[in-house]
Amino acid sequence: MVQVFDRLAKLRAEASDRYATSKFAVLVVGSLAVLLGSTILQVSFGSYPLTLGEAWRTVFDAEMLFSLDVWRWALLGAEVPEWLSPRQIVVWNLRLPRILVGVLVGANLAVAGALFQIVTRNELASPYILGVSDGAGLVVLLTLTAFYDLMPFLPVFAALGGGLAFLLVYAIAWKNGTSPVRLVLAGVVVGTVFGSVQRALFFFIDDLGIAMAAQAWLSGTLMNAGWQEVRIALPFTVLSMVLAFAVTQELDVLLLGEDRADSLGMPVEKVRFAIAGIGVLSTAAAIAVAGLIGFVGLIVPHMVRNILGSDSKPLLTGCLFLGPALLVSADVGARLALSPVQLPVGVITGIVGGPYFLYLMRKKENLGEV
Repeated sequence: MVQVFDRLAKLRAEASDRYATSKFAVLVVGSLAVLLGSTILQVSFGSYPLTLGEAWRTVFDAEMLFSLDVWRWALLGAEVPEWLSPRQIVVWNLRLPRILVGVLVGANLAVAGALFQIVTRNELASPYILGVSDGAGLVVLLTLTAFYDLMPFLPVFAALGGGLAFLLVYAIAWKNGTSPVRLVLAGVVVGTVFGSVQRALFFFIDDLGIAMAAQAWLSGTLMNAGWQEVRIALPFTVLSMVLAFAVTQELDVLLLGEDRADSLGMPVEKVRFAIAGIGVLSTAAAIAVAGLIGFVGLIVPHMVRNILGSDSKPLLTGCLFLGPALLVSADVGARLALSPVQLPVGVITGIVGGPYFLYLMRKKENLGEV
């Protein structure tokens, strides 16, 4: 009889693993399908219109994909190859970089949101709500308005600003430990103060062009994204993603709770700050090239967690796929909804993210803890 029960338990475990694998596959394939469809739509429409077939052939043109000259131009800033056709220039120089920046930003914000939610054990946590976005944004805005020559170092400066904001939030929330409610309230306070300083800076900007660019950046936009933004964000994105997946075991231990993690010998505070540093770097890479885009870091981890569960590795992997799909599709909506007027993508994510957040509040009884 014992052998029968063991066999049944094993079969249930295998069935559960197969079910989890199928859900993971559906999430990945669905995200890639949405991303691919959004890419073709984004490439097709504009002042130089293309059919869907032309867009597909231009994006996946083997001559472009396997040309060293093209990638030296795109990733290293070399001269534009002279043999490019007008259609290839429009797609590869204007439209495709915007999509790639959206992919990088969506992945960074989604993974950063998941990291902050695990570190604080608070499902309300996100780079935006914890004040990290506003701290990074303040430093980036200062750089845009006063130190424009230092643009290539924007992610580093943004990381310093975001790290300072997170330290302030943690210090304000600390009282013999922290709680989800105190962290959120402290994040709101710090974000409000930093946001007010950002708005005050506009009174010291004399150049109208810089003021308009800064305003668009504060709204969160991919409108002017090009290969330079890809080159700025890509190395920091790769670094933060590698570091995030390198600490998945530590993340799983933190999910057990501070007391359990401490009993297992983990230096909880050191690990928490190290992981928060990864989240700050990831957030900074996104903010430096796209501005303040809210709600992505909040709602994407929720959506992935509802599908795949709370284990950190599938959670981060799901965010890595769903975040870009959501942001690029939102950017397509921002570009085409009121064409020829283009909305900042941050407006679309706010319109979608706000009601989703309210839905979470109504649905969950114990909102606040992971």
